[in-house]
Amino acid sequence: MLSMVHSSEVSDSKTQLEQFIVECLGEFFRRKLEILRTFDLKKSLRNQNPYYFKVYGINRAEEIVEQLMTDYIDSSDETMFGEAFFEPIARIASGAKVSDAEGVDFVIESEDRVLTVALKSGPNIYNASQKKRQSQEFSALRNRLYKLHKQFDPMLGHAYGRAKAEPTKDLVYRRRSGQAFWTEITGDPDFYLKLVRLMKEEPAKHRQKYAPSWDAAVNRFTAEFVKDFCFPDGRIDWEKLVRFVSEDATRS
Repeated sequence: MLSMVHSSEVSDSKTQLEQFIVECLGEFFRRKLEILRTFDLKKSLRNQNPYYFKVYGINRAEEIVEQLMTDYIDSSDETMFGEAFFEPIARIASGAKVSDAEGVDFVIESEDRVLTVALKSGPNIYNASQKKRQSQEFSALRNRLYKLHKQFDPMLGHAYGRAKAEPTKDLVYRRRSGQAFWTEITGDPDFYLKLVRLMKEEPAKHRQKYAPSWDAAVNRFTAEFVKDFCFPDGRIDWEKLVRFVSEDATRS
């Protein structure tokens, strides 16, 4: 669990912010290990293009396994990093309250304004239908908060990038990314740089701790692949692999 560092301490003290960054990075790598433990070679192979491996001359079982594992982990990394790193830091550094509204992560309330924030890692997350849904979720929260008689300010924030946009007739929220986002919620124009500066060598330390678990998983799943999809001499049985992925199970 992440410790709760008071927002003023995070904003004003380099030491407190650095400690919180360390904790958030630890949480991110803890989640990576959890995801790694859920990897299933057979399930992953079912969704892969076996012809791709053949065409690109990938003939080592370990190379195929590592690519499958990397793709599996990478598909979750962006979301995990946002949830484990960006969201808690943004919430604590801004003094925000966690929102119980669907699609809204936290709320920053002042005497005359309610800033509601949906935070995403980067600016390339939403398609058209998701943008529409986000707008609907902000509108639903606005109806709930109407009795407060304060300015309702919905914002879609991105932890990195340069995207910036104002509300339109179709979208009720504005967008702020990167420096503009962090400056608005913390009041510090250098906060976005402090996030990477204060990481120091911590990511490398976590990668070293993560590496043995990764290597063991690669060895374990390579052995499984060799047993199920290779000839006795070690060569990949491509037809067996293709049949596993694509054979019509309804044929007698």
